[in-house]
Amino acid sequence: MSTNLSQKKNRETFSSKFGFVVSCVGAALGLGNIWMFSYKLGTYGGAAFLIPYFLFVFLLGTCGLIEEFAFGRAFKSGSNIGIKKVFESRNLKGASIVASIPVLGLTGILIFYSIVIGWILKYFALSVTGDISKINPATYFDSFAGTSASIPWVLLAFLITLLIVCLGVTKGIEKLNKIIMPLLLSLFIILTIRALTLPGAIDGVEFLLMPRWDALLDANTWIMALGQAFFTVSLSGCGMVVYGSYTDEKFDIISSSFSTALFDTIAALLAAFMIMPAVFAFGLNPSAGPSLLFITVPSIFNEMPYGNILSILFFLSIILAAISSSVNMLEGPVEAIISSSKINRKTASILVSIICFVCSLPLAVDINKFNTFADFITITFSPSGAMIVAIVAFFLYKGDFLAEINKGAKRPLGSWFIFFGRYIFVPVTISVIILGTLLGGIG
Repeated sequence: MSTNLSQKKNRETFSSKFGFVVSCVGAALGLGNIWMFSYKLGTYGGAAFLIPYFLFVFLLGTCGLIEEFAFGRAFKSGSNIGIKKVFESRNLKGASIVASIPVLGLTGILIFYSIVIGWILKYFALSVTGDISKINPATYFDSFAGTSASIPWVLLAFLITLLIVCLGVTKGIEKLNKIIMPLLLSLFIILTIRALTLPGAIDGVEFLLMPRWDALLDANTWIMALGQAFFTVSLSGCGMVVYGSYTDEKFDIISSSFSTALFDTIAALLAAFMIMPAVFAFGLNPSAGPSLLFITVPSIFNEMPYGNILSILFFLSIILAAISSSVNMLEGPVEAIISSSKINRKTASILVSIICFVCSLPLAVDINKFNTFADFITITFSPSGAMIVAIVAFFLYKGDFLAEINKGAKRPLGSWFIFFGRYIFVPVTISVIILGTLLGGIG
């Protein structure tokens, strides 16, 4: 008990609201925002798609963020400790098993996500050396991904993430995001301006923004908007809880949640206008999905004036977006170990990184295993973690959860929020898991 009290007393906190928000935006702005949002925006109604998307982000997404931030702050720990304490207060069994699911979900994402970061690092290196103009984008990716040649780059991805997490919250995570998020935004703007000036780029703009109102009558539009919004601002029910645990009672987590959702959405929109106009300008496939980064985009840069320089900037921006997310993914299990043991941050970070790297090796050399594992984690396991935290926070928390939410808030929420969380947010979270399982993924 004394060890836990000491850990809480000496626990780091974010030094400012700006540092907290940019760190949360960095965690939320994943690769799915870049290669999936633009495609869904254009495919499911253009500007019309933004109506259900904004609705879901700013109602359901912010609800999830508020709940997870408040849950972390209430216990000054990640979801692992918080869930166990709630179970103990209710004399419920199975606390250790239930509490491990959100942490394992985030760890699972880290494992396959780091493989993708390794691919991006390789393409960044190809851009720096100029070799990217010498490869055949249509065949090179398959000759590299899913082979042993990718392993050194996956290791590099883990090492970069490990270094940042080892530095701690203020000197590592917060400082990193204060630098790279403004830089990332600047790179997105530069690349977006260049993409919009290409001949034929207007077709990509029309693909993204031309409203097709009949799409609002299609259930798939609403389902895909729900999935995109849910996975935009929620990782596993563990990542954002951890960041919330590094705030004090003066933090306005309500306004911070809305700021996180807003800036993450702006970044996703910028990414869409950075990619799709160029895709249409060169007559390429807008529905390429993940291969957009490794086949479509290199093909574009090979045809563009100063394409090598733009390729460097593009893959640098993608690395920044990816690393800011992977840092949160590693921080989740690291914090769980620190909070429940006497192991220090550096040792815990190294231990988790080694385990995850070893687990990633079979996936890195077999693309089929990679796809199967990634689908299982993102469609079923990780959303289950978010569902567990939501149920524990809204239904099982023994105390005034609304009071915890409203600490430091300039505009406190009313009792309606708890009702909304219990009877709207939690059922929707369950529906996301069911729909994702039935449809093979919606996020």
